[in-house]
Amino acid sequence: MEDEKSGITRKDLLKAALVAAPLPLLAGQAPALARTAASSGTTLTPTPFCHDGDEVTREQTEGPYFKPNSPLRSTLPGSGTPLTVSGYVFGVNCQPLANVLLDFWQADNNGAYDNVGFNFRGHQFTDAQGAYKLTTIVPGLYPGRTRHIHVKAQAPNKPILTTQLYFPGEPRNSTDTIYDPALLMTVRTVGSGKEGTFDFVLNVTGGGGPTPTPTPTPTPGGTWQAGHTYQAGDQVTYGGVTYRCIQGHTALVGWEPPNVPSLWQRVG
Repeated sequence: MEDEKSGITRKDLLKAALVAAPLPLLAGQAPALARTAASSGTTLTPTPFCHDGDEVTREQTEGPYFKPNSPLRSTLPGSGTPLTVSGYVFGVNCQPLANVLLDFWQADNNGAYDNVGFNFRGHQFTDAQGAYKLTTIVPGLYPGRTRHIHVKAQAPNKPILTTQLYFPGEPRNSTDTIYDPALLMTVRTVGSGKEGTFDFVLNVTGGGGPTPTPTPTPTPGGTWQAGHTYQAGDQVTYGGVTYRCIQGHTALVGWEPPNVPSLWQRVG
């Protein structure tokens, strides 16, 4: 809901509170910051927006093209109209959620999914402020569907939300039986590309503050440690097996080498 005098939305203020110093209130603007909602006990409807007045949004089908074990990356390279999608992930108490897994997959410029490799597939994690950014292209169209991007969102040790993001102004939005207007991104043209924004609200309480540093845990006779920062090419042992790091990252509990082939490659 917009304030008629200032034109500033509650979501805009929430974002400003995350990326800036304490925000001075505008004349006539209620202090609807995330910390205010949390302290008052206010909760929000899950997905898609941390915003007044939005409807509860159902989960959407993952479709026939989901593949597990996507690469850890925030850029999905390929030819087409450049697109960035960015935003935040909040809990129902309007607090940003860190370390949320966001797994994206989509069609290429010709409307085809890569079911052999991992083109236009990748996962990332929200930062300490709950922010994410995906760099990709505008997906192509294929029969029966409007233009869309698939995503799975999961806060640590919480249920998975599977849904889809849509583009405004698409002719097929009115004929796609899966399309949900509550999942529309805000999209604008910038130069030769597009910029989209979308904020998720997961059915999770908590969040806010810096991401805690994982406590190193013992491993079964190996050198791998949670909390350690690894560079591509580093080698560790885990469970009597040697692994080589293929993507730089800071290890977390649950990311043991056998569990994340996108990060570790078995040697020998």
